[in-house]
Amino acid sequence: MLALLAALTACSGGDDKKGGGEAEKKPLVRIETVSSREVVQQGHYTATVEPWLINNISSSTPLRIKQILVDEGMLVGKGQKLVVLDDVNTTGYELQVANAKANLENVETNYKRAQQLYEIGGGTKQNVDQMELQLTNARNALASAERTLRNIRENTVLTSPISGVVTARNYDPGDMAGAQPILTVAQVKPLKIVINVSESDYSRIHNGMPAAITFDTYGDEQFEGRVSMVAPTVDAATRTFGVEITMPNADSRVLPGMFGRVTFDLGTADHVVVPDRAVVKQRGSGNHYVYVYKDGKVSFDQVQLGQRIGDSYELLSGVADGASVVVEGQGKLAAGMEVEVAKLFQ
Repeated sequence: MLALLAALTACSGGDDKKGGGEAEKKPLVRIETVSSREVVQQGHYTATVEPWLINNISSSTPLRIKQILVDEGMLVGKGQKLVVLDDVNTTGYELQVANAKANLENVETNYKRAQQLYEIGGGTKQNVDQMELQLTNARNALASAERTLRNIRENTVLTSPISGVVTARNYDPGDMAGAQPILTVAQVKPLKIVINVSESDYSRIHNGMPAAITFDTYGDEQFEGRVSMVAPTVDAATRTFGVEITMPNADSRVLPGMFGRVTFDLGTADHVVVPDRAVVKQRGSGNHYVYVYKDGKVSFDQVQLGQRIGDSYELLSGVADGASVVVEGQGKLAAGMEVEVAKLFQ
């Protein structure tokens, strides 16, 4: 019995030793060797569409509105009649002009009479000078009355000083014109495309630079524009600077307020490009990482992504040229772990 118990104990000890000595299996990964290459640099920015000019159509005096001949969204031409106001005050100003003309004629007659009397010795130079002053005042009074009448007449029929689109209408016929403009007309040929550009791109943006512009309304259709203004200062709060782009908008398809996107060609740069399968996004943050293989182990390196290029990403930092990155098997990995390479792509 004792011999049998000893033999069983010996066998049990041998099995435990065998199980404890078996090495754990290393995670299997696939890797690819990445390299640096010339990448076209593009700047992408959200844009605000603004009119080139804005004109508020208002009345200089509080008159009642008889007609409004246009509505919001309508295209108007320069000189087009937009609003007709009550001309109730016109008659009074016409009477003032008529009185000023009659007074001028009377003063002119008296002035000529004074000159004739002076020439034949029947008057004085002082009387002629006084009549000349009265003549000047009468002429000025007529000019003032005519100017007032002209303004009143112009103010009863309001026209557009520019070609554009009606962007606001604040009154209806029958209302009394007040402090607000009756209409607002915006010039949309050309348009201003306004963007804010990061401080790091300041040296690469310049006047005359071409820009490709897209709008959600028109899908992938591209519109052309050129930089017309680069702000001379950087906003200290946002670390951005304003840029204005002039877009011809010859067919008036693009309107103020539309959402746009601007793309600039900023040249080229040599950056490492990695397959998108190699990029791991850390949960709960916006950080991105890549497992880099070296000497049988992997490191977990944070990277800064640039633009997407097909099924790859441009890296602005984080991975060296010629490094080997893991493209399959990341789910079981941790930093510093030993791995087994299934296949090496050169």
